[in-house]
Amino acid sequence: MAKFAHDEVVPDRQSEQGKKEQVAEMFNSIAFRYDFLNRFLTAGVDIQWRKKAIGQLKALQPQLILDVATGTGDVAIMTHRMLKTKKIIGIDISEGMLALGREKLTRLKLNEVIELQTGDSETIHFPDHHFDAVTVAYGVRNFAHLDKGLAEMYRVLKPGGKLVVLEFSRPSQPLFRKLCDFYTNVVTPGVGGLFAKNKDAYQYLNDSVQAFPEGQNFLNIMHEAGFTQTYLKKLSFGICTIYCGSK
Repeated sequence: MAKFAHDEVVPDRQSEQGKKEQVAEMFNSIAFRYDFLNRFLTAGVDIQWRKKAIGQLKALQPQLILDVATGTGDVAIMTHRMLKTKKIIGIDISEGMLALGREKLTRLKLNEVIELQTGDSETIHFPDHHFDAVTVAYGVRNFAHLDKGLAEMYRVLKPGGKLVVLEFSRPSQPLFRKLCDFYTNVVTPGVGGLFAKNKDAYQYLNDSVQAFPEGQNFLNIMHEAGFTQTYLKKLSFGICTIYCGSK
């Protein structure tokens, strides 16, 4: 099993818990402000990023989709609305996020088409070749073992199925990169501490972005997991990137 730099980035270096357990607790603690802070910290641009990512599945027209690290279900809901899917299963290790997601689905009357389950990307409890597509937004950098998570997502995809990953990245233009680093290093943790009462959680989210094997490096890792026809699309000058691969 390969080791990547971001695998070692954890919310609390003093804790004896593993990354998976720490990440679950962290998201439980910030769940009540997570959606609000996503909109606030990105000035709402994250909605457009999600739409562009989901748009990569339009030609495939998948009917059964797995949304990994689903959180409160934002991507699952948007995917259903855009693609008119028959069924979406969302899995996440944070019960706090899932609870809020289920409340959202009830309000929107989407419980019949979207189901949120407690689940781990490294042990996906579905059979081989089961889903038409797999999506994961801002979740792969939280995997405790990136290659294991990718291998599991590949396993549950049907032949011809597609994986779409949306993840933060770092702009290549030097000046813009410095501005983004200042924002994520100083502003984001400060706002997270003010509104979510957990500055360390948002510092971890920044640290995990800094250590993530982005760009072509991530495409290479996807290829090693078995994915073909891999490609990436940079968004907003490289602040965010869509990664895609087929089985």
